[in-house]
Amino acid sequence: MLNALLTLVMLAAPSVEIPHQRFTLDNGLVVILHVDHRVPLVTVNLNYDVGSKDEPPGRTGFAHLFEHLMFMGTERAPQGKFDTWMEAEGAWNNAWTSEDRTDYYAVGPTHTLPLLLWLEADRLSALGGQIDQKKLDLQRDVVRNERRQTSENTPYGVAYLTLPGMLYPEGHPYHHPVIGSHADLQAATVKDVQDFFDAWYVAGNASLVVAGDFDPAATRADIERLFGWLPAREPPRAVPADPRPPQPAAETAPKTLEDRVDQPRVIFAWQSPAHFEPGDAALDVLADVLADGKASLLFQDLVFGQEVAQDVYAGQWSGRLGSQFVVWATARPGVDVDRLQAALEASLAKAIEGVDADGVARARAKAETGFVQQLQAVHNRASLLNTYQSLKGRPDFVAEDLARYAALTAEDVKAAAAPLLTPARRATLRVVPKAAEEEAK
Repeated sequence: MLNALLTLVMLAAPSVEIPHQRFTLDNGLVVILHVDHRVPLVTVNLNYDVGSKDEPPGRTGFAHLFEHLMFMGTERAPQGKFDTWMEAEGAWNNAWTSEDRTDYYAVGPTHTLPLLLWLEADRLSALGGQIDQKKLDLQRDVVRNERRQTSENTPYGVAYLTLPGMLYPEGHPYHHPVIGSHADLQAATVKDVQDFFDAWYVAGNASLVVAGDFDPAATRADIERLFGWLPAREPPRAVPADPRPPQPAAETAPKTLEDRVDQPRVIFAWQSPAHFEPGDAALDVLADVLADGKASLLFQDLVFGQEVAQDVYAGQWSGRLGSQFVVWATARPGVDVDRLQAALEASLAKAIEGVDADGVARARAKAETGFVQQLQAVHNRASLLNTYQSLKGRPDFVAEDLARYAALTAEDVKAAAAPLLTPARRATLRVVPKAAEEEAK
């Protein structure tokens, strides 16, 4: 089936769609229903348009903290029951937070849909006012420990805490990392998090996708009953209609950090076009040509040719208000950070100039194949529908999304890179091994 669908995508991309119904409740909740009876599974995906970009000064990390708090239970579904009731019926759930939004999803057998919907409606309606000091303290400690595990105590992890402040000037919504700072998390009060919930966790700031094996008429009635009575309130501020134009990097001088690593790593990062904006797909393809696999341009030059790097990476990290184009290389033993940086800079310029039709065609094929593979799982389709609804206001954007890649040429890729990926707009971060005396402490 995958091969047949891939052929369809490659030859007739505009016909690709995720069939759905869309309606809006009187309180502003957007509802999207996607029916697929082939597998007896259902997915509930609830997106809130709030992320780290919406956090007030001195309260960074709140959006991610609230992702954790949302599993702390209510009077009707006490702490722990959200998971145990689902799991007892064969369902599972997860959530994630980004700069732009927070997403909660659950997947289970068809018969679990009423339970999944009831649990989401219950915590949206009641959880905020039932957060207490004990719940806050528990999840604050969990998030602070997560910061330590995923960033502070992970090799090169400090880079991802540092890059946002280098790329975006103070006051920009993306200036701080999603996970926030220890100081801000520690300073959070119960009233702070309750106010955050009251402001952003409202029906008018959410979109609900139900996908899979269900009766759409019965499910619509259930959604209207469970969610329709919630009050109609707008979030504190609307997301700007147009992404902010690229700004100069906050810090263009190289910054060097010491970390518990064996070899230096040099990271280049630039502000780049926002998700779905012109240039976004071209830079996504460029990243693939530069560093995806052993045949990629940077890998061939820096790893096999000059033998100065043991690995390379490139990626377009797309966001609503702007994206980040990131390239890095990790040194081979015996190669110092200055030599690595000079080699990466020269190799990158040469590689961008060397982008050709064959490389772009391979990257397009990878993107299309990955897209089709993503469409196989119903919970991925639910996630895509909510992504399109949140970022474009149109859950029917799938064909246009895929078409962004289909017509790209080598000239398009070079034209997107030329004005953006310049040394003057670049943030440069060097991560080097801690000195021996520091390690001994």
